[in-house]
Amino acid sequence: MKSKASQSQGLLLFRLSQTQMFAMGTLKVQEIVPFTSFTKIPYSQQHVLGAVNIRGTTMPVIDMPAAIGYRPITPEEYPDCSIIITDCSRTTVGFLVRGIEKITACDWQAIAPPPETLGHNIYVTGITRTEEQLVQLLDVELILSHINPDDPNSLYPTLTDVDREKLKPMRILLVDDSGVARRQLCNALDSINIPYFVATNGNDALDIMQKSAQAKTPVDILVSDIEMPGLDGYELAFEVQNTPHLANTYMILHTSLSSEICVDRAHQVGAHEALTKFDANELVHAMLRGAKQRRETAVEA
Repeated sequence: MKSKASQSQGLLLFRLSQTQMFAMGTLKVQEIVPFTSFTKIPYSQQHVLGAVNIRGTTMPVIDMPAAIGYRPITPEEYPDCSIIITDCSRTTVGFLVRGIEKITACDWQAIAPPPETLGHNIYVTGITRTEEQLVQLLDVELILSHINPDDPNSLYPTLTDVDREKLKPMRILLVDDSGVARRQLCNALDSINIPYFVATNGNDALDIMQKSAQAKTPVDILVSDIEMPGLDGYELAFEVQNTPHLANTYMILHTSLSSEICVDRAHQVGAHEALTKFDANELVHAMLRGAKQRRETAVEA
């Protein structure tokens, strides 16, 4: 069955070193501009080169190679560099890279997760090949979390005892390929003593949901990232919506993409809500709306 979630999102390929190719999904990219002189920001994080103003928007410029452990870009290299302007995690940021290769079509289901032997704090969420060259998909959320840590007030929800008891019986499944995003989700629910299950990709999440439904303990609330290797969040929501014994699941797509287009697509594929990472109170109140709907559905049945 062809998914309504099928879309033209590709990969932007770029270089941070002379030999290795990296990529990010094009939904994160607002535009690409040639190197533009920046203004230094006193006492800024070491990988923040300065600030630029692009079309009336002032944003920080981050040395992306240095941010993930490669050799910093030198001033002599600047004229040959480009700035990737991203809209991610409620923040507009420019990433300075050594070179832009191209935008290419991508079979997102062909992107493999990074080998576990690489560890848990790497900046890579997936690996693929294009024209026989290895390409690493970067975890932009992790980079930003190290450079601009989240406001602690957004990380931990406040919940009344009454609302906590409404959420506790719910079977909640969290799905995200980003390690930093999974930690945020888990810490938020741990802080209010709400149980949950975790999956690192859409295929595993769908398998968990199928097995749970067969065991007569279906998932009540699904919280899923959108951009993931393999089955992405749109496709996962579409599959759940079109599988009768899963279709009552309340689906929340939870993404670093800050775009109204994402919200529209989320609703097209059957998701009930689309939220921008990361605000724990917004997320928990969306879960409470899901719990309310699930209770009402149970009464009607």
